Amino acid sequence: MLKKAYASFRQEINIYRLALKHPRAPRMARWLLGLAIAYAIMPFDIIPDFIPIIGHLDDVVIIPTLIIVARLLIPKEVMEECRKAARGVGPGNPQT
Repeated sequence: MLKKAYASFRQEINIYRLALKHPRAPRMARWLLGLAIAYAIMPFDIIPDFIPIIGHLDDVVIIPTLIIVARLLIPKEVMEECRKAARGVGPGNPQT
């Protein structure tokens, strides 16, 4: 079960990476996805993690919110193209 969740997480990250590079993705969506990635990897938080409960709660709220808003801004066709590209399906990439 954990392996499946990890594989799904990796695929979603790959889809967002492709969406960041897609020429038809709106600039604001690219900024929001970039902010979500930067916030996830930066060594400090708005609310430090050593503060019980609230310290980790900001990570659980801020990152998904940025991703959700970015996904709402990206046209469905663009997200579908990115999903197909992540699976290796599309022009020149037959599904194996």
